Amino acid sequence: MCAPDLEIVVPVFNEERDLERSVRRLHAYVQSRLPLSTRITIADNASTDATGALADRLAGELAGVRALHLPAKGRGRALRAAWSASDATVLAYMDVDLSTGLDALLPLVAPLLSGHSDVSIGTRLARGSQVERGPKREIISRGYNLILHTVLGARFSDAQCGFKAIRADRARDLLPLVEDQGWFFDTELLVLAERAGLRIHEVPVDWVDDPDSRVDIVGTAVADLKGIARLARGLATGRLPLGEIAPRRRASVAAAPSGLGRQLLRFGAIGAISTGVYALLYLLLRQGMGAQAANATALLLATFANTAANRRITFGVRGRAGAARHQVQGLVILGIALVLTAGCLGLLHAIAPGAGQGVELAVLTLANVVATLARFLLFRAWVFPSRRPRPIEEAAR
Repeated sequence: MCAPDLEIVVPVFNEERDLERSVRRLHAYVQSRLPLSTRITIADNASTDATGALADRLAGELAGVRALHLPAKGRGRALRAAWSASDATVLAYMDVDLSTGLDALLPLVAPLLSGHSDVSIGTRLARGSQVERGPKREIISRGYNLILHTVLGARFSDAQCGFKAIRADRARDLLPLVEDQGWFFDTELLVLAERAGLRIHEVPVDWVDDPDSRVDIVGTAVADLKGIARLARGLATGRLPLGEIAPRRRASVAAAPSGLGRQLLRFGAIGAISTGVYALLYLLLRQGMGAQAANATALLLATFANTAANRRITFGVRGRAGAARHQVQGLVILGIALVLTAGCLGLLHAIAPGAGQGVELAVLTLANVVATLARFLLFRAWVFPSRRPRPIEEAAR
């Protein structure tokens, strides 16, 4: 059999109720509407109901459908196994509930087949998307993508839509670098692809929420936040060999944010957003850990995000050169700010042991104003000092 243009993987775990209806609908669509040779792979993640047997029966009845059985759970594990074994030109996956309208399938894969893009994603957060879902999922989705944008500097709009595709050659480059085996798998893949300089195409989709979704939202959120922290650490330390996929870009300094007034405005706006990110992280982490641990983790992640955002937006530094050093300096500045505020509070208690909470709050507010100003000045003078870019002739030597 000739290698297909496209392989669509449908990861499933205990989906005996919906599997047959969804696979037959998908099969009918690709046979009648998609002008590509297509294989559908049902990747069974160690189901304990009749899903495995049903997948085998569908594979026996429908041309171009195959079943893959895995001994352990994990969407990432299923995609890795199916994609690694595929001989197709383009690899895709979609959720078994087919929440995403299938008319977006050809726009999803066409840019990959033409060579225009390397990765393609469906997005529910772009203009032109039609989405039906409850406010809770809407808030969680937008909050998660905001965290990705601030902590990891991601530019794609929607990491969680279960409707993605990648060129097989690019998958072979990226899969060895992806560690997650569960729900964070495709977010990690997207971030690495973007950091490697690969082109990501976005397709607005029609999407209807599955009211019977059995995803553990809190557990998944905590696991995703841990994945974000791990990935941020790997990117900051340079442990991931992305330069082998695409040349690293040298850091450069943009001229636009150089004015003190503009920098102060950007610094203030980023500080306000970072506070909101911290609060959201704390609330999510508090579901699975103690208050002190949740506070420390949320503060650390928000600090990483704040430094990364100020690096790029306030002070105009592009590229990854020096990013790890900048993050370490950001943590040092955070420590200085904490020492300053704690010192002021300690001095108050030494001078006026009976001071009330109102006085404490006033002192802490003033100390935080001074600490914030100190952070800005240290960012400007120490972490991101102004420097003129070298002339082109000198840089080329």
